[in-house]
Amino acid sequence: MRKKIWEYVIAVRESAPLVHNITNYVVMNTTANALLAAGASPIMAHAQEEIEDMVNICQSVVINMGTLDPYWSQSMLLAAECAHKHNKPFIFDPVGTGASSYRNKIASAILALRPTVIRGNASEIMALASLNPGKTKGVDSTHQSNEAIIAGQTLVRDYGAVVCISGATDIILSGNREVHLNNGHPLMTKVTGLGCSATALLGAFSSLGKDIFETSVAATALISIAGEIAAEKSSGPGSLQLNLLDTLYTLTEQEFDKRLKLTNIK
Repeated sequence: MRKKIWEYVIAVRESAPLVHNITNYVVMNTTANALLAAGASPIMAHAQEEIEDMVNICQSVVINMGTLDPYWSQSMLLAAECAHKHNKPFIFDPVGTGASSYRNKIASAILALRPTVIRGNASEIMALASLNPGKTKGVDSTHQSNEAIIAGQTLVRDYGAVVCISGATDIILSGNREVHLNNGHPLMTKVTGLGCSATALLGAFSSLGKDIFETSVAATALISIAGEIAAEKSSGPGSLQLNLLDTLYTLTEQEFDKRLKLTNIK
């Protein structure tokens, strides 16, 4: 798989997929720039009157429920419905699931529309699978990624999605497949929006029309390795953000292969 996932990185750069994002307004700029640096093209649109048109012209849809309100919630549901109608992959980041009954209600409605990929931290994945409701620390995880494997497997079984559990070890699950990635750097947790950027990259990679599990591994590995390299050049969160974008843009196969810490569990 190692060789193949770098080929997916190149494929995104060459195809420049158009990714429709309904994401939270805290991270829009960061997310858009990460997509551009990786070779994709972002659209940030949540007006209900144009959602179907936007979904139709894009190659994938990313829904991030970080900053909910009633209007945006309906926009997210509409985008997910349109993704199914137009046979486009749809990525769901259940930010803060478990923090409030309203957030749980919206997460449940989006989940019922059967996302192609679900990405969240351990607490979010556990709350989403209803194994540990109400125990999340806002958008931060109170659990390690390996604690959410059973919850992730439940989501895979019940909804047919690829599940990406973020953490010090990123875990990607699908059917009988499980990969662990041990790249990244603790400084990445000090910059808001990098997790959301990882979700957006999942959207870009899912648009390739290839094996969704493999492209999810590739997207996760790309931002984790880029963050690892960027952190070594940075004096703090501010410079990390700049260096990460540059690294996404300039990363070579040799750097990627040298850094990649991938374990096939099954």
